[in-house]
Amino acid sequence: MTGIISTDVLIVGAGPVGLFAVFEVGLLDLKCHLIDILDKPGGQCAELYPEKPIYDIPGWPSISAQGLVDKLLEQVAPFKPEFTYNRMVSSLEKLEDGGFRVTTDENEVFEAKVVVIAAGGGSFQPKRPPIPGIEPYEGKSVFYSVRRMEDFRGHDLVIVGGGDSALDWTLNLQPVAKSVTLVHRRAEFRAAPDSVNKMYAMQEMKQLEFRVGQVTGLTGADGQLSSATIKGGPDGDIEVPCTRMLPFFGLTMKLGPIAEWGLNLHENLIPVDTEKFQTSVPGIFAVGDINWYPGKLKLILSGFHEVALMAQAAKRIVSPGERIVFQYTTSSTSLQKKLGVSG
Repeated sequence: MTGIISTDVLIVGAGPVGLFAVFEVGLLDLKCHLIDILDKPGGQCAELYPEKPIYDIPGWPSISAQGLVDKLLEQVAPFKPEFTYNRMVSSLEKLEDGGFRVTTDENEVFEAKVVVIAAGGGSFQPKRPPIPGIEPYEGKSVFYSVRRMEDFRGHDLVIVGGGDSALDWTLNLQPVAKSVTLVHRRAEFRAAPDSVNKMYAMQEMKQLEFRVGQVTGLTGADGQLSSATIKGGPDGDIEVPCTRMLPFFGLTMKLGPIAEWGLNLHENLIPVDTEKFQTSVPGIFAVGDINWYPGKLKLILSGFHEVALMAQAAKRIVSPGERIVFQYTTSSTSLQKKLGVSG
């Protein structure tokens, strides 16, 4: 076959865990190519909440989601990974030499000794709320994620939902928007209690409005909202000014074609061992939110731990018989040379 792209390790997914996998296998002299369905690296961090602060990354008391992605890209730069964006992996086959041939939905063909699935929850899309006539406004004045907070400056903003995303963006966008109205069908929330308390405190100071009820109608023209109808609250049906809306009704996660790869699955996740984070197919690993094992925590830092162990096993597959010497980046001059730093 012609036009085949060969690499040591093919990583499906370029979110934070996939990016850190580049670093860990790079220290072991393995080359990587990453494929992602999005048009840029960063996964959900970059696509859904790039400006949202993250507080549980070791060494960073607070860092934005995009800031974390930028730092990871800086960290893996010495290893010169290659990226293919806007592609879904459509098929995988095992080769006679033990490697794998992977084909994308654009018929690009990759061959690798090791495949690492770091696809988060799989391909994801926001759930559309049951609001009649919402479609013409989507992408113009109704948005399902916040790419730039500045896009909401000076707008009458209605946020719909009761989870962390709804509360976080209510708090983060309040200083930017002209007005903020949070709408949830009940007064109980699924969000962090601290965020809920802050929201109620801001309501007390009349910095925002919280309405119990549901958005049942939209008013506007040419894709631009002017108001929203809320019903179900103590005041009956009311109209609130609305030039931007953020509905947070969750995400629909799908494994997509990965589900057809012959891997054992557990509730739409991929079971792995906790020694190597290998799937039921030798040579295919799964790290980050896509995998499952007893005690699994869906945290970025857990994914970082998983790729460190995965890299050791990947090296043994790519370079069988080669002695692997465990080294620390703080003291190994050979590792520091790879990273372009001096000890």
